[in-house]
Amino acid sequence: MKRSTTLILCSSVLAVGFVIGMTADGWLQPSRVRASALSYSDADRLFAELDSDTGSLMESSRLLTKIAKVATPSVVHIQSEYRSPRGSMVEETGSGVIMTSPKSSDTFVVTNRHVIANAKLKDIAIKIFDGRLIHPTHVLKDSATDVAVLKIDAPNLHPARWSNSDKLEIGHMVLAMGSPFGLSQSVTFGIISAKGRRSLKLGKETTVLNQDFLQTDAAINPGNSGGPLIDLHGRVVGINTAIASNSGGNDGIGFSIPSNLVRRVVDQLLEHGRVQRAYLGVKLDPSFEADEARRLQLDRVRGARIVEVYSKTPASKANLKFDDVVLEFNGTKVEDENHLINLVSLTAVGRKVTLSILRNGKKMSVEVLLTDRDDLNRQSAVPSSSQPGVGVPVQTMGLTVHPVDDSISNQLGFDDAAKGLLVLNVDSLGPLGKHIQLYDIIEEVSRTEVASVNDLEQALSNSESGDSVVLKVRTHRNGMQSTRLVIWQR
Repeated sequence: MKRSTTLILCSSVLAVGFVIGMTADGWLQPSRVRASALSYSDADRLFAELDSDTGSLMESSRLLTKIAKVATPSVVHIQSEYRSPRGSMVEETGSGVIMTSPKSSDTFVVTNRHVIANAKLKDIAIKIFDGRLIHPTHVLKDSATDVAVLKIDAPNLHPARWSNSDKLEIGHMVLAMGSPFGLSQSVTFGIISAKGRRSLKLGKETTVLNQDFLQTDAAINPGNSGGPLIDLHGRVVGINTAIASNSGGNDGIGFSIPSNLVRRVVDQLLEHGRVQRAYLGVKLDPSFEADEARRLQLDRVRGARIVEVYSKTPASKANLKFDDVVLEFNGTKVEDENHLINLVSLTAVGRKVTLSILRNGKKMSVEVLLTDRDDLNRQSAVPSSSQPGVGVPVQTMGLTVHPVDDSISNQLGFDDAAKGLLVLNVDSLGPLGKHIQLYDIIEEVSRTEVASVNDLEQALSNSESGDSVVLKVRTHRNGMQSTRLVIWQR
């Protein structure tokens, strides 16, 4: 989105200052004073001392200059255009970084998916360091991490190099690079303020499954999205994505996707065209608190509590149960449910892992063979014979649905026989948690009527991760019936 920037010019008066003093009647009054002047000899002496005393600081400054010099040619400015649902043209601006991978012979730009999500290929423009304007030849996107890959074909490009984000520690110094407010080739400096930031709400239209953000106080502003976070070796240690702000600008809290996560996603996109994600097949407690922890004989809130095990999944085959608490995943201590989701979904498909769980107050180990999350999506189309009439979970949507018949339609109070899928459960943290309500009826998906879960899966198979899907939803509230359209970003 195009934004305007107000530049404020600040001037200083060096010769005159004000001192606040207390008067006899108790009021603070400014008294006018004149700054003392330096003699030429005093000034010469102080300049000489500064030249001597700032040597170490100048060395640090020269190091930052080298880092900026080696990284800047790899940073690009991205501009995309698309037409809004109301018909007006919208301009989105962001940043990116040129990279290469052994998984592809192409050179490409890594950026945030939200920078180019709604634009067609021809409406994405990339401005590189020397001023050339190029267009991507192909776009790959992953909504679960908000990462996009733009393949490019141009001579004399300067790819950056990846760093190992696992080696970052809190306090390490970093540089954020990009085009804040459209001001290309900007560099800011700060430190890593925190690691492992999860459960961030990144806007109504953005649902990021895999969150493991680095937090930094290096200034990140609108337009920095997709730009690199650079370590002191001049390498990319993160992709800048979001800020926490009351003002709309930098308040010293910015978030970057760690390079190791970005690199895995990029390699998967280049190799498979999508990111293969493993899954357990459980529903986790998003509100696991101290009372529950005490009931389960835990010393404090930690791990991820299982509240449902889906049938015919790795979890059910490994005999995981309701109220099990996953404490460790393959030797890594699990902090909360989002941490476990992240650990599982970024594990290689087909890998056998060991879970340390707490069951009935006793610790035990369980081996689980992880399979592809897409298998779960396909299985969700088949009703479970062990739970007749309860509904079918559709994991991609975060909903549990059941076909509507005349009896159900009458009980819901509809005047005529409603057709579609009745929503029996809504995952509040799922992709449709803010848009679909309990007992809504999904009548159409992408203009296709859905009378069964198989119809739904068939309609969804025509779209991919990152696409916009239009749902026609029927509602009965307070004696009133209405139909609305919900746009879901997969």
